[in-house]
Amino acid sequence: MANRQLVLWRHGRTSWNLEQSFQGQTDIPLDEVGEQQAKNAAQLLRHLKPTYIASSDLMRANKTGLELASLLNLDVPKDPLFRETAHGLWEGLTYSELKTKYENEYLNWSAGQEIRPGTTGETRSEVADRMVKGIYQHIVNVPDNSVFVIATHGGAARVAAGKLMGLPA
Repeated sequence: MANRQLVLWRHGRTSWNLEQSFQGQTDIPLDEVGEQQAKNAAQLLRHLKPTYIASSDLMRANKTGLELASLLNLDVPKDPLFRETAHGLWEGLTYSELKTKYENEYLNWSAGQEIRPGTTGETRSEVADRMVKGIYQHIVNVPDNSVFVIATHGGAARVAAGKLMGLPA
C-alpha cells in the first residue's frame, strides 16, 4: 500500500492580502514580502524531500511553488482545480466594504453557511470537491513513500483538508 504525505501550502502575501481585499480567482502577483515568504518556506519544505509539486494556475500560488521546485529541480504543473474559491462580486472588495454592501450574505457566509459568495461564487463544498478531484488526478504521479506538495490558497486548502478528513464543509 502506498504511503504518501500531502502538504497543502498557501501562497505568500500579495498587495490585496495587505489591503484585506478578497482575491478569490483574481490573478494577483506576490508582493515583495510574499516573494520572500515563499523563498523562506521553500527552504524549510525542501527538507521534506518532496518528489512532486503542483500548483494553482494563479500566479501567486504558482510562483510560491516554483520557489521550492527550483531548489529540487522539479517541474510544477499548474492546475485550475487548485485555484482559490471564486468569490464572484466580492473579489476586490475589502472586508469592511463587504460588511457594508453585502452585510447579510457576508454574515451568513462567515458563519459557515453553504452559500455562493458574491452571488456567482463557489460554495465551500464545490471548492472541496474540485480540490480533492485535483489531488486524486495528480497523486498517480507521486511515488510510494514520498511527499506531494500543492502550492494553493488558504480557503481552498482548508476545505480540501476538511473533506479529506471527513469533516463537513
